Amino acid sequence: MGNLHKTLLFTAAALTFTITSSLSYGQGDFAGVELSITPVAGNVYMVQRPGGGGNIGVQVGPDGALLVDSLFAPLSDKLVAAVKQVTDQEIQFLINTHIHIDHVGGNENLAEMGVLIFAHDNTRLRFLEERSHFPRAGGTFAPQQPVAARPVITFNDTMSFHLNGEVVRAFLVPPAHTDGDVFVHFTQSDVLHLGDVYRTTSYPIIDVYNGGTLQGTIAALDKAIELAGPNTRIIPGHGLEVVGRTEVIEFRDMIVDIQAKVLSMIRDGKKLEEVLAAHPTADYDAQWTDDPGWGPEDFIPVVYYQLGGAGRLADR
Repeated sequence: MGNLHKTLLFTAAALTFTITSSLSYGQGDFAGVELSITPVAGNVYMVQRPGGGGNIGVQVGPDGALLVDSLFAPLSDKLVAAVKQVTDQEIQFLINTHIHIDHVGGNENLAEMGVLIFAHDNTRLRFLEERSHFPRAGGTFAPQQPVAARPVITFNDTMSFHLNGEVVRAFLVPPAHTDGDVFVHFTQSDVLHLGDVYRTTSYPIIDVYNGGTLQGTIAALDKAIELAGPNTRIIPGHGLEVVGRTEVIEFRDMIVDIQAKVLSMIRDGKKLEEVLAAHPTADYDAQWTDDPGWGPEDFIPVVYYQLGGAGRLADR
């Protein structure tokens, strides 16, 4: 069995729990949910769902509102209501940072309200696949997203919006969480939205089924660190707090340290079972295991196989 195939099997098993058990589709699961909106910097805000779901970036002003990601479909009305708390203008544009359902689930509803949807070329291609790669319980997959949910404008490297008195840049980063990861930079407000490449709640989730890579994750974080200044505010894909450059450096350095430890054990001929038993994440587990369903037992195998490790864990 090839290393890529092994990595896919491990990632699929973990994502089956992470993306569906904790991020369910049903309307009933959202019945009592309220969204909060808080200022970040300049004319940029963050909308959050307490307890889970991707963080939404919102830029407001006289030209209308721009959203970064759309949460789950059942929360669309509440998302619109949250935006209405800070502007009387309509939502005009939506940028998807990647393909996962907690970031694109509201696309169809927003499109029906007249919102124009943008994404990277690779993200639209994921929408067009016969079955979208959202692992679900029982080994099946979520159905393809509706036509109306698809981005109608895509770009290859970068796109700029000249909106509400500032330039908003959306640009592709190296394959990290997926192969369509986009960072969004609100240049005058000095705010970066990093999608799910950066989260404050867990080790990085590298979705190899959708083109994610370990080395791309590090490279993408390097880009964010290079772009961010001492006062830049950074919206994570998941997590309750807006952070700064220092926190992203800490996240990147944690990944690099774990990578080095795992690579050293691979060079010593260790099999996956031995690497897991050595607990190469032990120094970080207390801080990076807040997300249920994605812990060291999920992250280490991805790192191991991405680095070319051989051998597999029995019965997984």
